[in-house]
Amino acid sequence: MGTPATLDELAIKTIRGLSMDAVQAANSGHPGTPMALAPLGWALFSKLRRHDPAHPDWPDRDRFILSCGHASMLQYSLLHLSGYALSLDDIRNFRQWGSLTPGHPEHHVTPGVETTTGPLGQGIGNGVGMAMAERHLAARFNAPGHELFDHRTWVIASDGDIMEGVASEAASIAGHLKLGKLIVFWDDNEITIDGSTDLTFSEDVLARFSAFGWQTLSVDDGEDLVALSEAAEAAMADERPSFIRVRTTIGYPAPNKQNTSGAHGAPLGEDEVIATKQVMEWPTEHFFVPDELATAAESVRDRGAERYADWQKRLDAYRAEHPQAAAELDAALSGELPEGWDEDLPTFDADPKGLPTRKASGAILNALASKIGGLVGGSADLAGSNNSQMKGLSNFLPDADGVPRNVDWGIREHAMAAAINGLALHGGVIPYGATFLVFSDYMRPSIRLAALMKLGTRYVFTHDSIGLGEDGPTHQPVEHLAALRVIPNLAVLRPADANETRECWKAAMRWDGPAALALTRQNVPVLDRSALGSAEKAARGAYTLREAGGGGPDVILVATGSEVSIALEAADALENDGASVRVVSMPCWELFAQQDERYQQEVLPRGVAAKVVIEAGVRQGWDRWVGNDAAFVTVDQFGASAPYGVLFEKYGISVERVVAEAQRLLS
Repeated sequence: MGTPATLDELAIKTIRGLSMDAVQAANSGHPGTPMALAPLGWALFSKLRRHDPAHPDWPDRDRFILSCGHASMLQYSLLHLSGYALSLDDIRNFRQWGSLTPGHPEHHVTPGVETTTGPLGQGIGNGVGMAMAERHLAARFNAPGHELFDHRTWVIASDGDIMEGVASEAASIAGHLKLGKLIVFWDDNEITIDGSTDLTFSEDVLARFSAFGWQTLSVDDGEDLVALSEAAEAAMADERPSFIRVRTTIGYPAPNKQNTSGAHGAPLGEDEVIATKQVMEWPTEHFFVPDELATAAESVRDRGAERYADWQKRLDAYRAEHPQAAAELDAALSGELPEGWDEDLPTFDADPKGLPTRKASGAILNALASKIGGLVGGSADLAGSNNSQMKGLSNFLPDADGVPRNVDWGIREHAMAAAINGLALHGGVIPYGATFLVFSDYMRPSIRLAALMKLGTRYVFTHDSIGLGEDGPTHQPVEHLAALRVIPNLAVLRPADANETRECWKAAMRWDGPAALALTRQNVPVLDRSALGSAEKAARGAYTLREAGGGGPDVILVATGSEVSIALEAADALENDGASVRVVSMPCWELFAQQDERYQQEVLPRGVAAKVVIEAGVRQGWDRWVGNDAAFVTVDQFGASAPYGVLFEKYGISVERVVAEAQRLLS
């Protein structure tokens, strides 16, 4: 058995050896960064980070994010060596089908992986959200003598992460909020895939983060465990988020490829692997792990078990003294919605003048906020337009009183989306983010990752069509509904009126994954349900809103959102001319796709060939539901600046056009 120093040395060499061997065996991957970061990674997992390998979901654990997900073998090696349920065989199976060690870290796949990373910059944004979740939960549940939440979020980021715009957006809001429990290590190795960072990168990064309001520190030698620990201790002592530059050499100690792009994104080659192991004075055996490291793993596990047991004692004492709060905490951490959360939500009387669905959404959101204590979110500088403010509740600000729930994200859509992913990943909160639908483009990479991880994130997208009017084509989303609908696991809900908006909110909260509401700026009638299908049927994704008079339908009008009212008017006109017309409201494709074939055929029978789709967006995707022979009253070009009524007329989103298309199909 070696001394602790010797064990550290063995662990670092083992990480380097496993990283080289796994990439070489897969003939694919990134060996250089895991090799360079081995000392930092080991310091975090063995000494600095508070975690318990036996309980990877411990609520008060320190979170760890490898933002540079291409360095996944660093994380897998650390998980294995510190006692997580990741075997050496799993590492041998790196990047293979069904493996627990995929090419980039994936949440819900590998025990101990907190988030899916790979697209650079995302991990920093996730870290901001996790730090915000910790602050919320501490304010909500900690009580005098009962500190249940007091943990940090550690992030390792690469040169590439720091270049990404989302990282700057996220760092800006983190500094503003003084998220002192967020610590980011920057792996400053000055190498990217294309070569030296000198090709693209010359700014003073530390000065940038200092300007964001971060404490900035520097470690000039990434091999120096003492300096790394001292920097981490200084970071933990500061009320500001901390950004620590760590100078490393990519691929160290590979004799021929270290400090070159050749060590970045490809195997080193068998000869270089052998040569590197010789330099390390390490056995050339593949996937070698010294027996002595069992002691190091045992030490990490024992320390983790002790911390976890201490927290459990505190939790038991909390339960005894604060039973109601403890029950709320259990529900929050399990992701359960509180009993009665969907009761007493606003209902809206029939009104031909109506109101915007964004306004109805605001009333519903506030009703939900009063029932769901973990609902946290806000808007990217459009709270008044999105109707996304939870009234009377505290904001996320450095010195705010109360439990922070409202977030003013500023004009940082991408950071907002990445951070609410982090909030959802942390657990204990239900996050949402709001902006105009057209700006979902700025959020798309993070929305995609939310869908990949099936996170319970919610998006409030208003100004959902050319119906927003005078702002013109830059702000009018025409392709965005289609673009969001193609993302797997994402539910896109576009309600027809205020009462459908209520049902869409309920469906979104129940959806197993991310959900997006698309809401109008303009007024839409509140439909008179006495003669129409119940709004509750919106939960099935599509339903017969108005049944055909006199037998089966000759033609079916299918519409979403504000265009449903147009479909109803067109149905009246067509029936006056003797046609039998059904109107289908289809607020959510994804919910409808979950229904059985029988129900789908009841609503949209194949036997009725004449179908007209009415939606103020591009046609793409609608063929799936109505076939190629249907008529499409859609907007397949960019919008223009004018009052919304004029735009609907000019672009043919009108009763007259719907009637004409239906008559053409029936002729």
